[in-house]
Amino acid sequence: MHAGFIGLGVMGTPMALNLARQFPVTVWNRSASKYPALIKGGAVIAETPAKALSESDTIFTMLFDESAIRSMLSPEFKKALPGKTIVNTSSVSVEFSKYFADQVHQAGGHFIEMPVSGSKVPAEQGKLVAMMAGDSAVADRIRPLVAAMASTAVYCGPVGYGLKTKYAINLYLIAITAGLAEATNLAMAQGLNLGAFAQVLGAGPLASAYSDLKMDKIMREDWSAQAAIKDCYNSTQLIQSAANVVGAKVPIANLCGALYRQAKESGLEEEDMIAVIKVLGEGSKSAGPLHKSSE
Repeated sequence: MHAGFIGLGVMGTPMALNLARQFPVTVWNRSASKYPALIKGGAVIAETPAKALSESDTIFTMLFDESAIRSMLSPEFKKALPGKTIVNTSSVSVEFSKYFADQVHQAGGHFIEMPVSGSKVPAEQGKLVAMMAGDSAVADRIRPLVAAMASTAVYCGPVGYGLKTKYAINLYLIAITAGLAEATNLAMAQGLNLGAFAQVLGAGPLASAYSDLKMDKIMREDWSAQAAIKDCYNSTQLIQSAANVVGAKVPIANLCGALYRQAKESGLEEEDMIAVIKVLGEGSKSAGPLHKSSE
């Protein structure tokens, strides 16, 4: 099975590298700066998305938004589609996913929607959770490729259901991230020892690998993105739109959307989603840049 990968961002690069460890892989990215790591990992570089597709049986896309995907769908790309399988892992709207699927099917290709749950570290470890949607027979056929990147792949139903599942999962993720940032900011504003706070959190029933990871980033003031503020804000917009379609109440998602919009507008868009604590900390009494106590 020859695989392709288009979009080598924070998530796409580790996913493509894991794929290249088990299968021949051809990649394309808008910026060539991502290529050295992929070449070292054994991948072949394509000059265009269409050439990456022509060299692959199944190609994965992990692009930032719908406009980036639209720009990929050139006449040359569509000409290379017959008999190929496109697996879109990008977070987009359900409406656009159905449009994308129609474009692929009309050109004679197969389409699987497959958003993933997990950030940079699970992507590096090959421990993402894949939410597959579309033709179940096609989904089953590509499972060996998916297993190189994800520890779990769940078939969710027809096109649209993978994304709907991700919206619900991401609502929970964003809410607990904002909650952790807010709780930590309160602890620091009260002058608590941040190490003691982290130890109590880590020893209790609310502890998780995720909370440990984010607390470690806060304490080290490491804002390098595992999932960026801009991606988190984009996710809140998709969640709110999906909720409006079905009339679901999402007050927490609305609050988080406003908070992450503020973080984005404050120039934090490329930083990790836990960097929202910087916005929460504005105006708080402080013993340091992140309100850490030395007591």
